[in-house]
Amino acid sequence: MHLIKQVKKQLNAFSIITASVALLLQGTAQAADANVWQNVQKAGVLRCGAAVAAPYVMKNPLTNEYSGIFSELCRDFGEKVLKVKVEFVDTTWDAIVAGLQGNKWDMAMALNPTPERALAVAFSKAAVDYQVNFLVHKDNPKFKDSTTAVADYDKAGINIAVMSGAVGDKATTEVMKKANIMRLPGMDETRLALMSKRADILSDEASTNHLFALANDWVREIYPNPAIAKQGIGFGLPRNISPADLAVLDIYITHRIDNGDIARWMDQAFAEVAKAAK
Repeated sequence: MHLIKQVKKQLNAFSIITASVALLLQGTAQAADANVWQNVQKAGVLRCGAAVAAPYVMKNPLTNEYSGIFSELCRDFGEKVLKVKVEFVDTTWDAIVAGLQGNKWDMAMALNPTPERALAVAFSKAAVDYQVNFLVHKDNPKFKDSTTAVADYDKAGINIAVMSGAVGDKATTEVMKKANIMRLPGMDETRLALMSKRADILSDEASTNHLFALANDWVREIYPNPAIAKQGIGFGLPRNISPADLAVLDIYITHRIDNGDIARWMDQAFAEVAKAAK
């Protein structure tokens, strides 16, 4: 009789442990497959983390309205696919990943996939291509005989301005070992550094740099050889986003590429920057 009671106790204990493990696994599975878009629809608003970098994310200082390729994508996806309002949340490149982890926004706009970032967040498919290039003064004597070789620009005594925390910062730092890297908080600061000649080089995304070069005839564009950080740009998303939710966004981006919307938004961004420069 005593033996039977012991067996029953052990079976009960095993049942409790089994149930607990099942609940734990269920919770883990749920955490691994968060229904991001369902939560956004319940809240009624899609929050887009916005760090400025033309032509991808731009903000009018007079109206505080956002434009640019990824601003249009975020707005269009929220309003037409999720059927919710869209809210742009100001941030910096240093804070954009941490803000996504901290649930300050649902999507981080214009984010490059890197292995380090992939440890913390997920990524959509690329909406546009990315490459780092250099801007220099045409009359800078340091580059009189320079080619496109990286070694011609990676020398002691050369100052390179980058946006702190952006992919261009990490990519430039990995390649340029002798030059001095000036990490500045934003795009305006890096451009001012080049204009004032505190910086010899502005290292940033090629499309962003090209916009600035179009508006300033004293600028020369350099496409380094070998290419630096050639990759795609997409959206950063919560790391535990469900595969189904990720597929929704990826399919949406594919359609916007195929029907020419992204190319059209790129042209609009270039035109907006050119108009502002006049």
